[in-house]
Amino acid sequence: MDILDIIAKKRDKKELSKEEINFFVKEYTCGNITDYQASALIMAIYINGMNDEETTNLTLAMANSGEILDLSIFGSNVVDKHSTGGVGDKISLILLPIIAALDIPVAKMSGRGLGFTGGTIDKLESIPGYNTSIDIDEFIENVRRIGISLIGQTMNLAPADKKMYALRDTISCTSSIPLIASSIMSKKIAAGANKIVLDVTCGSGAFMKNKEEAIKLSNKMINIGKLANRETVCIITNMDEPLGYAVGNNLEVIEAIKSLKGDMPEDVKEVVLQLGAHMMKLVGKGEDIAKNKKIIMDTINSLKALNKFRELVENQGGDISYIDNIDKFEKAKYILPVLSKKSGYINSINAQTVGKISRDLGAGRIKKEDKIDNSVGIVLAKKVSEYVKENDVLAYIHANNEQLGINAVKDLLNNYEITENIVNKIETIIDVIK
Repeated sequence: MDILDIIAKKRDKKELSKEEINFFVKEYTCGNITDYQASALIMAIYINGMNDEETTNLTLAMANSGEILDLSIFGSNVVDKHSTGGVGDKISLILLPIIAALDIPVAKMSGRGLGFTGGTIDKLESIPGYNTSIDIDEFIENVRRIGISLIGQTMNLAPADKKMYALRDTISCTSSIPLIASSIMSKKIAAGANKIVLDVTCGSGAFMKNKEEAIKLSNKMINIGKLANRETVCIITNMDEPLGYAVGNNLEVIEAIKSLKGDMPEDVKEVVLQLGAHMMKLVGKGEDIAKNKKIIMDTINSLKALNKFRELVENQGGDISYIDNIDKFEKAKYILPVLSKKSGYINSINAQTVGKISRDLGAGRIKKEDKIDNSVGIVLAKKVSEYVKENDVLAYIHANNEQLGINAVKDLLNNYEITENIVNKIETIIDVIK
């Protein structure tokens, strides 16, 4: 088999066979196919697309390019949750302890933030002592013993995806739906679950900028799931403004802890309930979505979910006194108010811009090796549709560098669009695709 023939075939809009896709993934992963040859094939895929069978074969080849986590010890139905990324997305920190408190095992490997989106692992590591780098045997034992473990990606999961993802970024081929779908699903399959709930974010702070793109991606991933025998549900959620109020590592953990104590922002609650209710349904814990949502609320109100989060943190070396007293979290040196220059209704807050401002304060990375500042970020005081008066506080900037903080105040103020006309609230749940 010859990579040049495979490139030419896709260049000429022909369907690649399973054998050709497997050959490409295997040989590229081990270095026998060069980056420039892989670039040519990826560009041909980007331009000419892939059908569902091709995309599934690519997904499975990438999933099988490294280790596969075996979670069969936890039964025949194991559910995983994944978000396509966003700003202020602390859903995993809230939802997964709820799921574990409902006796559904949670074995979750999460990533770090890069660019304007935050990472679950960075947030967890802002809890002093929390260890995200335990080995796989301890990871599995934790889930067996207390029902939950959240760690970084310590296994060699889908290494082909890592190589292809980095390459796509350098040749402007990131926005291909077959390539995005296979990237996400290969990691989910390698992570061991046979039931998958995907939070497909959509809007200014997401990879998919509009509903049509999000639906296309969702349908592609669901079809991959069917062909790969992984039941998949996609919840399309709105990321035109940040989720919740806090953006930044300590700040989001504090908001997550408050949420588990019952003080949850309404948009966060909608996402938690929708994703959680479908996770319960997939594993046979309740067919009625409305009833499942009530059970989730009961689990929060009884503090069972908070206790499970405390158990998770303590079990992985974290200092649980920070959960009991959120004032212990390190605070930024400067907390600067962003004051409205006019009265009116908030028409928009571009989530991507908020994410970039937070990143520039030190809460995120531009390069993987960049160091995170856990205490900096943004806490919104007002969101879309709310009425504000001149000099009302729109948000607070948390900064450890005064000049960066002053710059952030100006940038965030410019990012708030205020109008005289009444503005409708942003719809949080856009669609459910099964």
